Amino acid sequence: MAPQDILTALRDQNPLVHCITNYVAMNIAANVVLAAGASPAMVHAPEEIADFTPICGALTINIGTLSAPWQTSMMTAVTLANAHKIPWVLDPVAHFISDYRKRAAQDLLALHPTIVRGNASELLALAGEAGAGKGADTGDSVDAAQGAAKALAAKFGAVVAITGPVDYLTDGSQEARVSGGSPLMPQVTALGCSQTALMGAYAATGPAFDAALAALAHFKVAGTAAAKQANGPGSFQMHFLDALAATQPADLAQVIK
Repeated sequence: MAPQDILTALRDQNPLVHCITNYVAMNIAANVVLAAGASPAMVHAPEEIADFTPICGALTINIGTLSAPWQTSMMTAVTLANAHKIPWVLDPVAHFISDYRKRAAQDLLALHPTIVRGNASELLALAGEAGAGKGADTGDSVDAAQGAAKALAAKFGAVVAITGPVDYLTDGSQEARVSGGSPLMPQVTALGCSQTALMGAYAATGPAFDAALAALAHFKVAGTAAAKQANGPGSFQMHFLDALAATQPADLAQVIK
């Protein structure tokens, strides 16, 4: 399914996206999903998961501000998503910084996410390789993590996206690269986390590889457009949301290889 067709369908269908994300990311993730044309819901209480997850088009899991109650919600939501054949996206934020977080990421990965999205250091560590990450920031290049991405895709049957200056996407047999964006993007906190939420919106609308590719392209197109008007990271965020909403389906193909 062509990326432009998935964006058209996303805006027509306005899918409901269940986002269990971190405190820092909630606002920007919700605004990104809204600007793109979908409907976000930041539901994380364990008491609500059984009722809510099954009615959603997709689920996204981000472990940025992990805690025991949230981990319970994540595992329950993923189990329900799998049972109801709802696509879900895993963002293993800085999972290598503690044993607790590492175990949580591996427990989620074992439940076979539809899509895994992370930076190069996160994906290297997720595959059991050494990386140079510092907290949520990557210390490794996208190229250095491509082998890890392919290994994860093959082992868990997931589409794996490495985000960076040039994004890399693979499902183990096919691959794509997406260029564009702006150096200002890493200076806006949780913007990468918001891309995970957007990937969920696309996954609710089209096949996993095509959906992830379209989400990456949408981000790059909007980032390039926003940078032309921004004076710094503060104004970039404002223009980025506008650019997400203004992006047309035909624009997506320009940044994909």
